[in-house]
Amino acid sequence: MHRSVVLFVTAAAIAIPSVVTAQQPTPPAKKAAPAPDAAKAKKQPPKAAPPQVQAAVGGQPTLLGTFGEWGAYAASPNGNKLCFALAKPQDSKTNPPNRPRDPTYLFIASRPVENVRNEVSVIIGYSFKPGTDASIEIGSAKFAMYTQADGAWIKNAAEEVRMVDAMRKGADLVVSGTSARGTHSTDRYTLKGLSQALDRAAQECR
Repeated sequence: MHRSVVLFVTAAAIAIPSVVTAQQPTPPAKKAAPAPDAAKAKKQPPKAAPPQVQAAVGGQPTLLGTFGEWGAYAASPNGNKLCFALAKPQDSKTNPPNRPRDPTYLFIASRPVENVRNEVSVIIGYSFKPGTDASIEIGSAKFAMYTQADGAWIKNAAEEVRMVDAMRKGADLVVSGTSARGTHSTDRYTLKGLSQALDRAAQECR
């Protein structure tokens, strides 16, 4: 049974010097406000890992890099190295619609000291209905996920390698589940950048 680890350029423009007059020397050049296009092009600093993940690893993990919609992180809870790739869904739906829920995340973790590599898990944002499975669909492939509280892990551990391989090759992934109150949720994640995030995490947790 899996164990949960629970479980993203601004340049200043230089103003043209004032025109020289016969009575006055040329004033020094002045710095103007950043050009609008440059401001738009500025890369925003990466977001920190979510509070649920910070709590699980005992502090703020170190961001190793951002790749598409995925972040690669590393932490050392109790002195043991932990590396993971993390993403939020691109869109989420509930049935009945607009039911409130906490943020949801998909992450893939490696814990070398436990010989765990690429463990896939979900934080769903609500308590699952007891005794129900969640599911992950990647193209035509579908994987059953066992549930506990607000987390889900692959039901058949022997399929996890195949699942991660499908994730590396796929375009998107859909997580479906049912809450304790009977609300059905569907979360779609893009897989763009996942392979690079996993490779970076694996490099850190060799």
